[in-house]
Amino acid sequence: MKLYYSATSPYVRKCLVSAHELGLRERIELLPAAPHPINRDRALIVCNPLGKVPTLVTDDGTVLYDSHVICEYLNASGDGHLLPEKASARWPVYRDQALADGILDAAVLVRYETFARPEALRWKDWIDGQMDKVNCSLVELERRAGALNRVDLGTIAIGCALGYLDFRFASLGWQKTYPKTAAWFAGFGARESMTATRPPAS
Repeated sequence: MKLYYSATSPYVRKCLVSAHELGLRERIELLPAAPHPINRDRALIVCNPLGKVPTLVTDDGTVLYDSHVICEYLNASGDGHLLPEKASARWPVYRDQALADGILDAAVLVRYETFARPEALRWKDWIDGQMDKVNCSLVELERRAGALNRVDLGTIAIGCALGYLDFRFASLGWQKTYPKTAAWFAGFGARESMTATRPPAS
């Protein structure tokens, strides 16, 4: 398998953490890509018209995107333990993954607004609105922190979302406001799969 990736992408990290947990990491060749909302990576677009990472090319040449689809593919290619077998038990996992992806979507939009958009065109109300999504989601995670003591696609997504906040929004200081979530993340973030996929310091 080949994975087009960026070392700082939290969506890529979700896939790599999943691959580590499933024992599939050594089967994946990493192909560097340079995704950007404006200066689009034409080499990446050949495989994925959206020009986004992660993009996975399977051993039979099938191209898959986005992280949700890729993580499910990896789970099916491994022993399948990152999703419950019982259909009804999957809904909380999917819900947690959707919440985490929502945090990431909002945070990445803020990142684009503050680093990709010229300063004169930046919209503070937009930034505030996206960060409100992040903060409301953190409130929800704090409420449910006691139910996160498991390893599946939901908690992997949450761990990567919180890691991205630490990486790009350290000034947010969310750990002080949400101590139960912070305590969970301290343990989950120490897993080998998480430490092996930390983004480089920038």
